[in-house]
Parts: sequence; C-alpha cells; structure tokens
Amino acid sequence: MQTPRLEIKNIKRRFGDRMAVNDVSLSVMPGQVTCLLGPSGCGKSTTLRVIAGVEMQTSGQIYVDGKLICDTVFRIPPERRGIGLMFQDFALFPHLSVAQNVAFGLTGDKADNNRRVSELLERVGLSHYINAYPHELSGGEQQRVALARALAPRPKIMLMDEPFSGLDNRLRDDIRDETLSVLKEENTAVLLVTHEPDEAMRMADEIALMRGGQIVQQGAPYNIYNAPVDRAAAAFFSDINVIKGTVQGALTETPFGQFLAPGRPDGTEVDIVFRPQHVRIDFDRDGRGPHPTAAEGTPARAMVKRARFMGRESLVEFQMDHDGSIVTATVPNVFMPKPGVYLWLSVRRERCFVFPNT
Repeated sequence: MQTPRLEIKNIKRRFGDRMAVNDVSLSVMPGQVTCLLGPSGCGKSTTLRVIAGVEMQTSGQIYVDGKLICDTVFRIPPERRGIGLMFQDFALFPHLSVAQNVAFGLTGDKADNNRRVSELLERVGLSHYINAYPHELSGGEQQRVALARALAPRPKIMLMDEPFSGLDNRLRDDIRDETLSVLKEENTAVLLVTHEPDEAMRMADEIALMRGGQIVQQGAPYNIYNAPVDRAAAAFFSDINVIKGTVQGALTETPFGQFLAPGRPDGTEVDIVFRPQHVRIDFDRDGRGPHPTAAEGTPARAMVKRARFMGRESLVEFQMDHDGSIVTATVPNVFMPKPGVYLWLSVRRERCFVFPNT
C-alpha cells in the first residue's frame, strides 16, 4: 500500500479560548489534489499554516512520506520540510527579474539552477519574459511566475491558500487548469484552501469540507455533491429548496408525495432538500398531459412569481399552492413564463435528501 505523501493526524490549534482547528486528520497521496473547502473562519488556512510550520499545533502530528516532521515536542523547521507555498499575494520581488524570482532560494550548482528555471518558465509559457520584471506582467503571468518559483526546489508537497482569488473570472479558469497540469506533471501532493465550491469541484481529486474547525465530510467531489452529510453541506455547494415534514410510520407526507425516512421515530421533524435544477416543470396535470412515474413524485401546483434569464439558464421562482412556500427551479437556456401563470412541479425521489430538522 502506497504511503501518503502528506498525513496529518488529530491536529488541534487553540488561540486562547477558541479552538480554531479541532481534531483534523487527512492524507494526500503523490500527484493528488485535495481541497480544504469551507467558509471564512472555519480553520482551513490555520490548518495550512500548521502544516507549513508557520503555526505550531496545540496537539497532533504531521508526517511526510511516513516520517514524522512535527508534533508538540519534535519539530523540523519550515525550510527543511520540502513543502512549497502559494498564496493569494504572489509576493514576487519587484527588484528581481522573472528568472531571478524563480531561482530565489535555489542552492547548489548555478548551471543546474539555470536549467531548472528555464524548464519551468517554458512549462508555464513565460520563456519570453525571462528577463522581464514583475511590474511588466499581468496578474495571470505573475501567478505563473509564483507557481514556477514554488516548484523550483522540487517540493514534495504544495500548499495553496486561495491563490487564484485575485484573478478576474475569465482568466481564472485557464490559470487554474494550467497550474493543475503542471502540478500533476511534477507528481506533487497538493493541499488547496478555497471557499469556492466551483473551484474545489474543478480542481480536486478529493474535498475535505470544513466547518467550525472540523472536517464534516470528506470524499470525491461527485460523492460530496450527491451525498451531502447534512443540509448545510448541501447548501454550501448550491442553492437548495427545503420542504418541512413530520415522520409518521417511516414516511413523510409532502406536496410531492410521500418520502421515506427510515430509522426516524414518529413525530420527528425533517427537512426534505432538493436543488433547483432537479425540479421538473409541466404545464398541465388535469388529465390531458403525461403523468410522472412514482419515482418522479406527485405533481404539485404552483404559481410563477418571477422568472429571470441568467445566461446559460433561466431561474424561475414559484409559490406553492398548498402553503404559499417558495420553490425555485432552474431550466437550461431561455424559459420565461409570465408571473401569475400556474404550472405543475415534481421532483425525483433520488434527487432529494432527507435530513433531521435541527
């Protein structure tokens, strides 16, 4: 069995009375990208700083290739950990050329260092800027220089703290893809901190979702998205619709029919959660149109409140007949029904999540 390139066990970091990181454990294999995903203040950046050696953990251990590099007694200094760092602030030296920035911190044979610098600048598409200075580059070009500099010493692990947040949206996707390609080629284990679910889904082999200093769910992006551990996890990745219900005989009655709630005692209040893109819209349910199967749920009538075209999809807001609650649906392309029009909605059972109402 392959040894993890990076492994942290039971890391805690306390600041006074506040536990910023609370018993976090994870591992990252060579060539793997793991995203620490969560809202601001959840402890993800503190976790990264502890791994880098900038912060000292209150308890727990850190291993690189199976060897202990830090606990509360033994500590290898940051510069000897074989860990590269990339942050939102590229921190390039303005008085040094691109080549000098990339070579900064390299030791050993000068000719070997020059070859390494040339190789990396070619890989990130900046060979023609080798003698330029940071102020002559765009934000995306500076980010690629920062990547080349971080990779120059051949780190086993790359820690990245929101490194793309300073780039404009159209440039960001290209730079992320280029960065990911280079890191994979180098077989570097990557731990990326972000608060953007789209970025985590785009880049990660595995996502560790953090909340309140703890990892609440960990797994492949597909599994995290399609099997969220709770309502908050589902809502972190997209807008959600929520219908309240009460369990009776392991079933919950809703306007969309009955939903299974196995293992929950009678009287338990639950939230039935589904995403806007999983709402099916039909114009008629008076017997003239096709009716859904049991798997698609019972149709429920709703009135259009408003519709907006968002570019790739349309967002339609409905008011449900049964209780006046609001349900939102997204439809590919252009769909702009007029306010006041009544339509029928249904949602497939397997696209719904049932969580306890907390």
